[in-house]
Amino acid sequence: MKPSFRSIKGGKAASARKPERTAIKPAPNAPDDTPAIALNLPPAKLSPAMDAYFRKCQEKLGFVPNVLLAYAFDMTKLETFVAMYNDLMLGPSGLSKLEREMIAVAVSSQNRCYYCLVSHGAAVRQYSGNPLLGEQIVMNYRVARIDKRQRTMLDFAVKLTVQPWSVEDADRERLRRAGFGERDIWDIAAVTGFFNMSNRVASATDMRPNVAYHRQAR
Repeated sequence: MKPSFRSIKGGKAASARKPERTAIKPAPNAPDDTPAIALNLPPAKLSPAMDAYFRKCQEKLGFVPNVLLAYAFDMTKLETFVAMYNDLMLGPSGLSKLEREMIAVAVSSQNRCYYCLVSHGAAVRQYSGNPLLGEQIVMNYRVARIDKRQRTMLDFAVKLTVQPWSVEDADRERLRRAGFGERDIWDIAAVTGFFNMSNRVASATDMRPNVAYHRQAR
């Protein structure tokens, strides 16, 4: 028999009270991706090269990435950012475009960068054709079923992010044994360094990813 709990006063059994539920208010209808950043930096007039680049983004993606809008207050900074990004992520390399995006996401996961996890998580899903891989690297790259070469690459990128002072010859040698050449090791380090910088700028300015990224390659 279950014991009968009685109230202090009176002889009737006390009825069990259901916990009160706090009503959850619906989220506001304001879009999540505007304004692009939390700083009031009026955009400058686009240079001819950047005007053409923005048009190309609109044509190919259907939108201009907010990171470009964030840098658009200064053409020198915007053009430098675009040039370095395109060279590191799209230029010739022994690393595939997918592998470079994997580094971007693994680094951004350590730094908890909302912008880069959303935008580059979408890129991993797109390049790999595997939505699961994109989610795994966002959460914890160690659970992803990737090959030994890629795991060694991400181990190095994460160590360089979290404990850069501890990187030594043994870490570079592990990359060589996994099949990476000297230029590949440079590229892994350069992509890692770039996204550590980008993560910090994005976090400092509350940079918001375009909502379109959330739906891509699902």
